[in-house]
This record gives sequence, C-alpha cells and structure tokens, in this order.
Amino acid sequence: MAVIDRVARRLVESSVPWERPALEEAARRLLPVEAPLARDITPGDVADTLLGLGRLEPLLRDPAVSDVLVNASGEVWVERRGALQLADVRFDDPQELRAAVERVIAPLGLRLDRASPAVDARLPDGSRLHAVIPPASVDGPVVAVRRFTEAVADLAALEASGAVTADGAILLQEAVQSRRNLLVTGGTGSGKTTLLNVLSKEIPAGERVVSVEDAAELRLSGHVVRLEARPPNVEGYGEVTLRQLLRHALRLRPDRIVVGEVRGPEAFDMLQAISTGHDGSMSTIHASSPEEALWRLETLALTAGAGVSEQSMHRQVRRALDVVVEVARTREGRRVRSIVQVGEHGLEERYRCC
Repeated sequence: MAVIDRVARRLVESSVPWERPALEEAARRLLPVEAPLARDITPGDVADTLLGLGRLEPLLRDPAVSDVLVNASGEVWVERRGALQLADVRFDDPQELRAAVERVIAPLGLRLDRASPAVDARLPDGSRLHAVIPPASVDGPVVAVRRFTEAVADLAALEASGAVTADGAILLQEAVQSRRNLLVTGGTGSGKTTLLNVLSKEIPAGERVVSVEDAAELRLSGHVVRLEARPPNVEGYGEVTLRQLLRHALRLRPDRIVVGEVRGPEAFDMLQAISTGHDGSMSTIHASSPEEALWRLETLALTAGAGVSEQSMHRQVRRALDVVVEVARTREGRRVRSIVQVGEHGLEERYRCC
C-alpha cells in the first residue's frame, strides 16, 4: 500500500480532474516512474484509494456480492447468494481501513472519531455503510457495507426467480392495486426492501407516492417524492427525524405513503397517516412472523407517548393494516413465506410457502 499511497499523494497534489478516467490515466503514467517493479498494482487500485473504500472496491463491484464485512482482525468476508465467504483481501493496518471509511463519509458531512465512534451512511450508489471504531468496538475497527442491488425487476421476475409462486404473486398484485395497507416483515437481509420496490411497480400510474426513509434505499417507480431523515451535525443541530418527515409527507398531497422501515415512535405517526385516507400505503418492519410484526408495531407506536392505551393501540393497528407479507432468507434463496390478511379479530393466512 506504500506505493499506492505515494502515487495517490502525487495525484492529490496535482491538477488532475477528480474523476475516475482522468485519475486512472494519470496513475498509468506515474506507476512506471514511482514503482517500476510493482506490476501487481493497477491504475484502478490507485483510483479506488482516492475515490472509494480502497481494496474493498473490487468486491463492491461484484454483482454477486450483497454484503461486505470487515472484522477487527482485518479479515474481509462477503455474502454471495446468501452464503458468507472469506475474501482474498484483508486489512493488516487498522488505520488504512479507518482512513478509507473517513474518505467516503467526509463528503456526506459525517465524522468518525473517539467522540463519535460509530457512523451509518448511505453511499452515492445507494449502498449502506456502518462502521464502528474503538472504544465502541473493543478489538479494532469493524465495517459492514450492504450493497444496493436491484436484481428483481417486477413481480413476474420475482416469480421466475422462485421467490414466490403464481398464486402468491396474484395476491400481492391484488393487494397493491386494490389499495390495501401492507406491511412487509422479515429478518435482516431477507429481502424486505427488494419486495417493497417490486410492489411499487404495481401502483397504478398517476398516483402520487411520498416515501419516508431513515436512509434512502428504496427505488420506487412512478410519481414519487422521496424524503430522507438526517442525523444531527457535529454541533448537535440539524436533525430531521422520521416523525417530522411523516408530518411533512401528509402536507405533500400523497395518494400513498411508503415508510422504508419503522423502528421507533414514528410507528404511531405512520398509523395515523395511513388511517386518514391514504389507503394503499406500505412499510417494512423487522420481525420473525406476521403476529410478531403486529406486536412489535404496537410496542413501537406506544413509545411515542401519545397517551393511548394498549387496548386502543391494538385495535388501531388491526384497523389500519390489511395485509402482512412475511419474507425469509432460506437455503434456496429469499422467499415470500406467507401472506396474511389482518382482521380486527385475528389473522387469516392466505398464502404459505417454504
């Protein structure tokens, strides 16, 4: 890495345009001069160091990779087609890994230091980066990057991939087109966001959709207005919460509201929004079953401190939601496991697979 750092430093001090083609061309000219014997180093390696996450960039360009994970030991693991594999690259210097993270989060106005030892960032391509350094991470810096992938184009492609049967696809299509309020539930990496993107393609043309997200990962189709939360700046100011965005969304004349994920008191505001004439709204939540999803939604909504009793919240959740879709990651891949119709007096399973 000393050679790459030296060439990169020369390019930083030069007047080369800060674009990959120009940087690679300049590096191609410099490498024979700076390191004539380092034939394993390419101009792309230098550009990766200047523009991205360094030695992780080739992994992030691999379309089969969905997650890149760097442990405190410097080991790099990747997830390909649902299976974790040890990559053939590693970070022997923790400072190199930390510098790579700081390089990509600096343009986003974020920081990573002892006073703020964890960062969550959305990269320009839509991927999510989460990094933790000491003292929060005991053994050294830890980084996880979840790539943004849009491998499934529509419900037909979802069916062709084996993720859902023809009967399940018809139920999902009918739920969206008949403006049923829908909640997608599943574990981490089970395909909740992918399914939400697919379902958005079934929204009739001309309907105005306002999406609200903690970090903008959804790629919804049609007439879409996207809102994204923002953490406070270094001075502790400028925070924009999901609860605030949901209130703004109601003033933007939405036909439907899509909340990327509910994980806090914004659950209460979402329930209020979809109960006041915005039929056909959608969201996701982390839970291991449809029943648990509704319980968790109730619990999160109660944390808003609105003075609503548990019984009233229980009734409101079941009146607001019409359908819960459970997705899961199995050995065969990501699957729609069940589709459940929500009634005031209970759940009715309409579809079961896997």
